[in-house]
Amino acid sequence: MGNVLDLLHHTVTSPWVYLLIIAVTAIDAFFPAVPGETVVITAGVFAAGGEPNLVLVIVTAALGALVGDHISYAIGRGGGANRLARLPAGSRRRASSEWARRAVDGRGGMILMTARYVPGGRTAVTLTMGAVRYPLRTFFLYDGLACITWGIYCGLLGYFGGLAFEHNPLTGLLAGVGLSLAVTGLAEAARWARRRARARAADGGRGR
Repeated sequence: MGNVLDLLHHTVTSPWVYLLIIAVTAIDAFFPAVPGETVVITAGVFAAGGEPNLVLVIVTAALGALVGDHISYAIGRGGGANRLARLPAGSRRRASSEWARRAVDGRGGMILMTARYVPGGRTAVTLTMGAVRYPLRTFFLYDGLACITWGIYCGLLGYFGGLAFEHNPLTGLLAGVGLSLAVTGLAEAARWARRRARARAADGGRGR
């Protein structure tokens, strides 16, 4: 375990870590399997010890997320609607896409900012916004704000975890990632509960 931590520390305190953060958070925006939050939180944990620089971690995380969201938007605009239509009925990605399409029509900016904290949700929302030709300038403004707040959230989550467990960075990292997963899980649970409540209401209306 000590060797793993030494390797992790060497990687995170390298000047190249900022490019790594940009790359990972950009890819994570349209390919959620890549752990963008984990990388930013990890950098934040080690930033509590002085390296890397916390402000640069937050800035590069926000920049990478902004670039990635715009790539996802461009994919949607370049034919994403057809791809979304071919997703298997009943699948989680299909449900996320249908939810995103309905949400974008009514409150696009707010849902974009909220979805940035939900890995699968943010990809579905940005793809859908591109597919429905949501105004690019408005998308940029809302997404820029969302990415900045997300970068601050992830960076500070790791930073305060690092401060709380200064002599055990692994515990600080696990605490930060665990809290991030808990927040994401609560958001997903709330969305699932709302969707289920609407389905019950619709079934009740048809039964009258």
